[in-house]
Amino acid sequence: MQSLLSILLLFMPQGSEWIIIFIVILLLFGGKKIPELMKGIGKGVRGFKDGLKEIEDDIKDDPSAK
Repeated sequence: MQSLLSILLLFMPQGSEWIIIFIVILLLFGGKKIPELMKGIGKGVRGFKDGLKEIEDDIKDDPSAK
């Protein structure tokens, strides 16, 4: 498990790479579109979490699962 985490961290963007990624996103979407983009991402993450919670609740309520 530790080696997998080390490998994943190796490929994660570091300091200046985040700045370059942000500049590319700014150029692609423009300053006015970024808040809309972030709002859409937030709604997507919220929907995903709600879906996971529903699945967990269904598993807890299912009497045949025990």
